[in-house]
Amino acid sequence: MKNIFLIFVGLVFFVNISYSQSLKKDSLSLDLTKIALANQSDSYVTFPTDIGNIEPLMFEANISPSFIIRERKDARLIGVLTSQIIIRMYNEYSYPVRTPSYMPQISFYYLTGDKKSAKHTTLFGKIAHHSNGQNGDFYNDDGTINLLTGNFATNYFELGFIRTTFSELHNAVKFFKSSLEVHPKSWMLNELHGKYNGFRWHNTFKAFKLPLSSSKANERPNFSLKVETTWMLDAVNNWDTFDLNRLNASLTFYYHPTFLEDIGFFIQFYHGIDYYNIYFQNQLNVLRFGFMTEILRF
Repeated sequence: MKNIFLIFVGLVFFVNISYSQSLKKDSLSLDLTKIALANQSDSYVTFPTDIGNIEPLMFEANISPSFIIRERKDARLIGVLTSQIIIRMYNEYSYPVRTPSYMPQISFYYLTGDKKSAKHTTLFGKIAHHSNGQNGDFYNDDGTINLLTGNFATNYFELGFIRTTFSELHNAVKFFKSSLEVHPKSWMLNELHGKYNGFRWHNTFKAFKLPLSSSKANERPNFSLKVETTWMLDAVNNWDTFDLNRLNASLTFYYHPTFLEDIGFFIQFYHGIDYYNIYFQNQLNVLRFGFMTEILRF
């Protein structure tokens, strides 16, 4: 698994260098709604073929519909309301679904600069909640965390920017997003203090490859690529400042075949802490496959 992680890191550097050298003049106009939707969480369902140290699953599903709040289509300021839920069905007797992650959130996006340009800088902010819908004791009698019915809840805000560009050489729309996520101690359970990472630095690079043979508007991307990293900044678990346990990283490749309308296939490698609510003390190294929705048009 260590070799896989080193290959992943090398690929991240290669992707960023390759795309950073491909910029040309503006030739595509993107409205703020498309920029916001491209940077929301993707809805997906995984196949029961995860490779790695995660518990055997029938599937993991991320249900993340986005509801746009705007005055008009060309508005510089819009809101996005999302009722995100992550569900895991375990490959055990009776196929239980345990402690789903409930993550309702509202985001705001503000577009700067020329609306007609393909190059934009967008400022954004988010207020979100994350809980598991349980009300049992956080700890078991033996002092371990109660994964089955233990109460987990935190609230947070996130502030950052999104840089949007278009590469004529690759006919690709690209996004670079950077943000800080903060969980104030008064916004989370007391039991999470000193254990749950409440100060995080996120960076995301995402590229959508458009068909080369067509210049029509509202094109569906053939492929997309997303690289995400998160560095945990606060003092937890006695980790050193540069301890690699602080790093979460993922690489997702998405393919949209022409014979499907709104879904396609994805493959993803993920390294880092478990993002599934109260399971946060688990460290994952997982290769997974599945279906993902992708309804964006450029």
